[in-house]
Amino acid sequence: MTDPIIPPRELTKQWASEKSYDERDWLYELHIATRAAQWGADQQLAEDAEWLDHNALNDVHLGIIPVGEALKEAMRPKPPSLKKQAFNAHNRMMAGEETQDDWAIVRRALEALPE
Repeated sequence: MTDPIIPPRELTKQWASEKSYDERDWLYELHIATRAAQWGADQQLAEDAEWLDHNALNDVHLGIIPVGEALKEAMRPKPPSLKKQAFNAHNRMMAGEETQDDWAIVRRALEALPE
């Protein structure tokens, strides 16, 4: 990759609107920086996967089937379901090791249940 990875302006505006932090608050900057780092890592992973798919069958030492998509799936696994998150939160609560977000996770899981 020869060009620097710079997020599009529209994307940074979207990230800025995702949180209700005061723009003078350091959490606002942390949120933007975190999203930009995630975006940049995803861009690099996409480039790596494309290179792997292109070169896997062209180089003798890489004589395998194209696996770029498998690489992306392995490097960016799907987050756990809300049910799994609530189960993990419950286990932490029962062990007396709850985190600040555990109650909110359990609440979201309960709200998601049908009446």
